[in-house]
Amino acid sequence: MAWNTPGSDNSGGSNGRTPRQRRPDGRGLDALLEPLRGLFGGGGGGGILRWVGLVLGLWLVFNCFVLVTEQERGVVLRFGQFSRVLQPGPHLKAPWPIERVTKINATQIKTFSENVPVLTSDENIVQVEVNVQYRIGDVRLYMFGTRDADQILQQAALSAVREQVGRSTLDTVLGARVALAGASLTNLQKSLEAYRTGLVVTELNLANARPPEQVKPAFDDVNSAQQDKDRLISEARAYAAKIVPESRGQAARVRTVAEGYKSATIARAEGDANRFSLLVEQYKSAPDVTRKRMWLDTVQDVLAGNRKIVGGDSRQLLYVPMDDGRAPRTDTSTPLLTPELLTPSITPDTSGGVRPSRSSRPTGREEVTR
Repeated sequence: MAWNTPGSDNSGGSNGRTPRQRRPDGRGLDALLEPLRGLFGGGGGGGILRWVGLVLGLWLVFNCFVLVTEQERGVVLRFGQFSRVLQPGPHLKAPWPIERVTKINATQIKTFSENVPVLTSDENIVQVEVNVQYRIGDVRLYMFGTRDADQILQQAALSAVREQVGRSTLDTVLGARVALAGASLTNLQKSLEAYRTGLVVTELNLANARPPEQVKPAFDDVNSAQQDKDRLISEARAYAAKIVPESRGQAARVRTVAEGYKSATIARAEGDANRFSLLVEQYKSAPDVTRKRMWLDTVQDVLAGNRKIVGGDSRQLLYVPMDDGRAPRTDTSTPLLTPELLTPSITPDTSGGVRPSRSSRPTGREEVTR
């Protein structure tokens, strides 16, 4: 019976398939490849070409698409020659070997540190610690401007620091490192631009400056002496700032008092002169009255300055209060001042003037003991 006879009862079963259509036990793989055979027309040369075309298309897609991150810059080389710089984002390029992209991290901060001995202008050796931070500013110059940009930066940084320190004294290096670091950074950046390195220096610090260990004890003694000198100068300036204003104020006060005394003395002298001039005129017009008034004014001034006790005709005592409020002690045995003593009688003078007549002076003292 033929294989394709309907209703055949051979080992193929009753499904009507020929022996060519039978599948071995691994028919699951054939089931998976069946759609692909249909896509590429089964086996043969045409299917292989389609496979090659698919692989080539996928390779072109992945090779021509370039994604540059935010921190990176892409340098495109066309047949080994610089073509352009790709900024962050997706880009397309010609496939390899026509164009090739090299990605460079342009935002990374690199650090260089070195401790070098430097000779100062006053012939002292000092150990200077140099710290440099830099990044890539121009990726094209960084790749093609010079051969080894990082090594050139290190040598240029040490050269710039040696130049600035060599022009300064030891005290300047130890006490003014910030200014030296700023000048060194400026010179270093100029050198990097001249060497076409494409690097940008973000910071340059002279973290420490100290003498060599062999001369450190002597150097510490010099520093101690310098600190003592500065301390004494500061104390002297503080004392001068305190005593000079006080002396000037005292001198101004003495000068002001002297000028006041001078003005008062001149004014008093001028007033006395004017008063005596007026008194002469009054004396010429009324000699007796003027003489008596002058005598009373003099006695009043004397008694006002000396605490006196004055008695009247009825021997009543007039108590002149003292400073402490106590009444002075009285002594009845002491003769009292009478109006005759206070106001002497005036008798004509044979010489033509009027002369007051004085009674005999009492034997006792008018001043009462305090």
